[in-house]
Amino acid sequence: MPDNLKSGVTRPCYYDPDLNPTYHEMAVHYGVAVVPARVRKPRDKAKVEAGVLLVERWILARLRDRVFFSLTELNAAIRELLRPLNERPFQKLPGSRRELFERLDRPAMQPLPAARYSFAEWRKARVNVDYHVEVGGHYYSVPYRLVGEKLDVRLAGSTVELLHRGRRVASHLRSDQRGHHTTVTEHMPRAHRDYAQWTPERLIRWAAKTGEAVAEVVTAILGSRAHPQHGFRPCLGILRLGKHHGEERLEAACRRALALGSPSYRSVRSILEKGLDREPLAEPAQAPLPTEHRNLRGAAYYGTPGEAPC
Repeated sequence: MPDNLKSGVTRPCYYDPDLNPTYHEMAVHYGVAVVPARVRKPRDKAKVEAGVLLVERWILARLRDRVFFSLTELNAAIRELLRPLNERPFQKLPGSRRELFERLDRPAMQPLPAARYSFAEWRKARVNVDYHVEVGGHYYSVPYRLVGEKLDVRLAGSTVELLHRGRRVASHLRSDQRGHHTTVTEHMPRAHRDYAQWTPERLIRWAAKTGEAVAEVVTAILGSRAHPQHGFRPCLGILRLGKHHGEERLEAACRRALALGSPSYRSVRSILEKGLDREPLAEPAQAPLPTEHRNLRGAAYYGTPGEAPC
């Protein structure tokens, strides 16, 4: 029976409180029922409040002037004081806390699960048009038929699980490479039957309506990915920039990005935000060729025909 702390109770409610998914998962793992106290009703958990007060007076107060240099050392000191506290006789009841534990609690206790609880975080994510979801800057694939659906994401130590309406639809090894993709071939649509409107050819034709430079940038992005579908999102972002800044500016920005050798969404967006597309493109200056250098022999080295060089 905890408080309505945010890490335990996401949304307090008198009848049906919404528990934090990670906290609820841990309780289910250990077979524990979580019944949060009512808001501003500390008497709902009077035993807990009294126990905290008792520990503060009989243990923490006696250790307040000591300095500990490790958690092991602190736990050992607490354990020394905890034993006599549990064996201390009640003032108004017969027995002690140790006796009540051995008589009431221990027989009702269940054995611990065979495996320890594995901490995991829960998040929400929506499947994008490229049937990938973004988690921590990395993109993980799911079956293409879930495009547009909202999924639950379970982040464990080394795995990422994606669930749709409580059913797991994909599982991947967790990756910390931002901007990269983890794609399962089985998640890709066969010939993109239900997804044919989004193809590299269509994006290129759409970009060509704005200008040749835009089409070249889109083509370069699609060609730089292991799967062209990984480039759909940045290409759509580039085309969307034309609605905000205008098609003429977008064409000029793509032309500058190509000249800089950086055909990417971030480069084009930066050029538009800084107004560099309005500046004329500078012709690359060609450095004059050197006429004198120690490695240049010159015509005199070879002499006249028929003569040996010096």
